[in-house]
Amino acid sequence: MAGSVQVLGTGQLLTLSRRMRAAGGPRLQQNFSRRVRRAAEPLHRDLQMAIRTQPLVSEGRKAGGRGGPSPTTRPLRATLAGGIRISVRSGANPGARIWIDKGRLPPDLRNMPWVINDGRVRHPVFGNRRRWATQWARPSGWWTRTVAAGTPRMRAEVERILGDVRRDLT
Repeated sequence: MAGSVQVLGTGQLLTLSRRMRAAGGPRLQQNFSRRVRRAAEPLHRDLQMAIRTQPLVSEGRKAGGRGGPSPTTRPLRATLAGGIRISVRSGANPGARIWIDKGRLPPDLRNMPWVINDGRVRHPVFGNRRRWATQWARPSGWWTRTVAAGTPRMRAEVERILGDVRRDLT
């Protein structure tokens, strides 16, 4: 089976997955999954670095002697970076997926990655629900910008992997 390899959709990956199962067995599938995971890891690291370095700019303090200790000791950006995961499937719906696992985030931060991505974070001041502050994530779109920048590299790597696996099958 000679020719160029183009990823046109999940149908091509599904056909290849079935052929791998029939021809190569588990060794070939494990090799395929490992290489696809390696192709997704740079984007995963880029997303984690993007949230860790995302600046949140505030309006500054208002007049008065307000302030106090933070009601939480967890670091916001590191907590969000820890929730970014990779999953690779080679069975019925093959491919790689990078996503934010809400189960790894505390209940009060479950929507925070998307709030920061939108660019405006409104929150109570030190847990006081009568005083609110607005912070701005500038530049906004940490997730969308990073994914848009990393997708072509990941797609090219997966196409190269598909070509290698096809050569192994023939």
